Amino acid sequence: MKNRLKPNIKVTASSYIQITICESAKKILLITAILAMSCTLYAQNVYTLKSCLEYGLENNYSIRISKNEQQINKNSATKANAGYYPTVDLSGRYSGTVNDTKSTVRTTNETEKSTGVFDNTFNAGLSLNWTIFDGFNITTNYKRLKELEAIGEVNTRITIEDFIANFTAEYYNYIQQKIRINNFRYAVSLSKERLRIVEARYLIGNMSRLDLQQARVDFNADSSKYVKQHELLHTSRIRINELMANDDVDKNIEIIDSIIDVDELLIFDDLWESTLQTNAELLKSERNVTLAQLNMKSVNSRKYPYLRLNSGYGYTFNRYETNAYRQRQVAGLDFGLTLGINIFDGTRRSQQKNARIEIENARLQRTQLEQSLRADITNLWQAYLNNIDMLKLEHENLIAAKQNHEIAMDRYMLGDLSGIEMREAQKNLLDAEERILSAQYDTKLCEISLLQISGKVLKYLEK
Repeated sequence: MKNRLKPNIKVTASSYIQITICESAKKILLITAILAMSCTLYAQNVYTLKSCLEYGLENNYSIRISKNEQQINKNSATKANAGYYPTVDLSGRYSGTVNDTKSTVRTTNETEKSTGVFDNTFNAGLSLNWTIFDGFNITTNYKRLKELEAIGEVNTRITIEDFIANFTAEYYNYIQQKIRINNFRYAVSLSKERLRIVEARYLIGNMSRLDLQQARVDFNADSSKYVKQHELLHTSRIRINELMANDDVDKNIEIIDSIIDVDELLIFDDLWESTLQTNAELLKSERNVTLAQLNMKSVNSRKYPYLRLNSGYGYTFNRYETNAYRQRQVAGLDFGLTLGINIFDGTRRSQQKNARIEIENARLQRTQLEQSLRADITNLWQAYLNNIDMLKLEHENLIAAKQNHEIAMDRYMLGDLSGIEMREAQKNLLDAEERILSAQYDTKLCEISLLQISGKVLKYLEK
C-alpha cells in the first residue's frame, strides 16, 4: 500500500499541478494512517460471545440487583414469617413511689404521719403466645411466601434472558459495524486507486480537470463515511462495556468473531411449544393466578374458629418502708387457651367478591399474554423467513456486483468507461455489501427474539 502513496509517473507539468498532486498525496497519507490505526488489535482483551456473556452474568448491575431481590424473597419464605411458630417475649420493669401519708386511728383518734415513704417494685416475666389454628390462614400465608420466592426466581431469569438477548444483539451489532468499516475502508482504497489513475492521466492530458475534481470529491466522500463509521464502532464498544459492567466503559476490546452467523434451521412448531412450556413471562403470569387464589383462601379462612395459647412465667419483688412486711416476692406460672370465631366484621363479603375478580383478572392476563406471545412469535417468524430469502437474493446480487465491478475496472483502465460509470459500478458493489450485511443482522435479531420468547436464549452460552 505504501507504494501507492505517490503517482507512478514522473511529474513534468506546471507547478500548479505539482501542488494539486501534493495535496492529494497528503489526504491519501491521512486516510492511510487511519486505516493503519483501525487495523490495530487490542490483544489484551480478546472476547468470544460466550466469554462476554459469562463475564456479564457475574457483573451486570441489573442481574446483581435482581439476584439480591430474589434472595430477599427467599429469606422471607419461612414458616416463622408465616406464623407457624410461637412468639416468646422477655420483659422487665422497675418502678418506685415516694409518698407522704397521714392516717387517723378510728378508736383512739391518734394521727400517724409519714413523710418520704419510698416503696419500689421490680417485675420480670417470660411470655409465650402461639396461634395454634387460624382457619388455615397460616398455611395459606406460607404458600404465598413460597410463591413470592418462586416469582423472585422467575424475575431473575427474566433479567438474565433480557441481558443475554440485549448483549447478543449488541455483540453482533459490533461485528456489523466492524464489517461495515472494512467495507468503507475498501471503498476508500477503490476511490484512492481511481484518484491515482485520474491524476496520472490528467498529467499526461488524457483526462479533464472535471474528471480529476469528480474523482477527488468521491474520494473525500468515501473518506468522510469511513471516519464517521469509527464513531458508530466506538459507540457500540461503549455499550458492550456498559452491559458487561466494566469500570472503564471506554475499555479497548477485540471480538474474535468476524461474521454474523445466522441459524437458518429454526422450526416454528418447536419454538411455540417451548414458549408455552418455558416462557418466563408466561410462568410468572401463572404464579400470579396462584397468588390470587391464595388471597381468596386467606379471606375464607376467617370463617373458621381460631385457637390460641397464652402462657407466661413472672417474678415480682416489692420493697416497703411502712408496710407490715418489709419486702415481698411472688413468682408463678400462668397459662390459658383462647377459642373464638369471628361472627361478623362487615368487610368479609366485599373482600371475597374482590378476591374472585382478582382471580378472573389474573387468568385473563395470562390468556392475554399467551395471545400476545403468539402474535409476536408469528410476526418474528415471518420476518425471519423473509430475511433468510433476502439473504439468498443478496448473496446472488453481491456476486453479480463484484463481477460487474471487475469488468468496469478493466474497461476503465483501458479508457472505455467514464468516471461516472465507474463510480456507479463501485456504488452498486458497496450497496450490495451493505444490503447483505443489513439482512444478516436483521435475521440475527429475529433469531435472538424468537429464542428469547421461546425460552431458549440461554443457548448462546453454549457457543
